[in-house]
Amino acid sequence: MRDDVAIVGAGPAGARAGFVLASRGARVTMFDWSHPREKPCGGGVTGRALALVADSIDAAGWPASVIGSARFTDTPRGRSAVVPLKVYEDGADRPLDRARGRALVVADRATFDAALVAAAERAGARLDRSRVTGMAIDAGGVSLETTAGRRTASFVIGADGANSLVRRRVAAPFRRDQLSIATGFFAHGVTSDQIAIELTADPPGYIWSFPRPTHLAIGICAQADAGATAAMLRDQAARWIAATGIADGARLEPYSWPIPSLSAADLRAPALAGPRWALIGDAAGLVDPITREGIYFALASGDWIGDALNRGDVRLYGARAYDESIPELARAARLKAGFFRPAFTGLLMRSLHESGAVRAVMADLIAGRQSYRSLKWRLVRTFEWQLAFKAFRLSA
Repeated sequence: MRDDVAIVGAGPAGARAGFVLASRGARVTMFDWSHPREKPCGGGVTGRALALVADSIDAAGWPASVIGSARFTDTPRGRSAVVPLKVYEDGADRPLDRARGRALVVADRATFDAALVAAAERAGARLDRSRVTGMAIDAGGVSLETTAGRRTASFVIGADGANSLVRRRVAAPFRRDQLSIATGFFAHGVTSDQIAIELTADPPGYIWSFPRPTHLAIGICAQADAGATAAMLRDQAARWIAATGIADGARLEPYSWPIPSLSAADLRAPALAGPRWALIGDAAGLVDPITREGIYFALASGDWIGDALNRGDVRLYGARAYDESIPELARAARLKAGFFRPAFTGLLMRSLHESGAVRAVMADLIAGRQSYRSLKWRLVRTFEWQLAFKAFRLSA
C-alpha cells in the first residue's frame, strides 16, 4: 500500500509530525532503524515544548529530572551566579504544581523519544525499523529504497537530523561552517536538580552539565570549522569534570554529535519544503544558534508540517516557520558572534550575580519564555544599562 506520507526519522520532529498527521486520518509510515535510542545532547525540554505535546504524552507522569536552578560560572574571573528556575503564577508566592510548573526538565532521550513514537503509533502511524538508503522524487510521487525493500509515498518528510539523507537529495547537505560539534560524556550513576554552565571564550560558548534521571549529560559545543576537533573538545570537557568534581565516581561514556548552527544569512532563505517534500527539525536547521536547543523547534515544525499537509497546502508550513521561528533564530545568530566574547560575558556574569531582575530574564531565556526579539528592551527595564547597551550593539 502506498503511504500518503513517509517520514524519514522518528525523533521528536518526525514522531510529532506522525502524530499530527495520523490523528487526522493520513496514512503515515515513520522510517527509523534506531529509535528510540539515547542521543548525545543535553536533553533539556522547555515548558513551551512540553505544552506542545500535552495532547500526546502525560507530562505529569513522564520520568524526567525537574530542574530547580542553573549555576553559571566564569572561572577566570572567579564569578558565579545561581538562577532559580521555578515557575510562579502571576502575583502568587508559591510555585505552580509539578506538572504545569516545569520551566525546564531534562530527560534521557530514549525515554522521551519512545513516548513520542508511542503516541504517534497510537494515533495510527506505523514505525518501520528499516534504514532508508536512497530516495527519488518525480511527478508520480516518492520512492524510498530501504534495507527491507522499496517503499512508495505521495510525500516525504525529512526528519533525519543534521546528516539528513532527505536533505542531501532535495537541497544540499549542511556545510561545515553550518554545523557545530557537540561532544562530551554521559556520567552514569550521578545526577542532580541543578544545571551547571561554564562560560568559555576558547572556543566561544559554554560547557554544560544537564542532570537526567540516572546520569549527567556533560558536554561542550563549538563550530565545526573553528579548528577544534571532537577529541580536543572532549579533552576540555574532561578537564572541567576533573576540576569541578561534578561527576566524581561516575562511569564516563563519551559521545559526539553534529548540530546545525546556521548564520543569519543562512536563515534568510532556508530550504524547508517543495511540492512533494519538506524538512523539519535539525534536518531543516531549526536550532537556536546560541544555546543549540532544538527540541522545541523540532516539535513545533512537526506540528506545522502536519497541519499544512492536513490542510492540503505545503506552502503553509513555510509561512508558519517564517512567522514563528526563522526571525527569532536569525536574531540569535546575529547575537551569537559577540555573546560569548569576554567583554559581554563579564558584564553578564556581574549582572547575574548582582541583579535579581537579570536572573529572572535568564530564567525565562532558559525556559523558552523570553524571546530574543524583546530581550534588549527587557534588559533596559532591569536598569543594567551596560548590559543592555552591549546587547543592542551585538544585535545591530
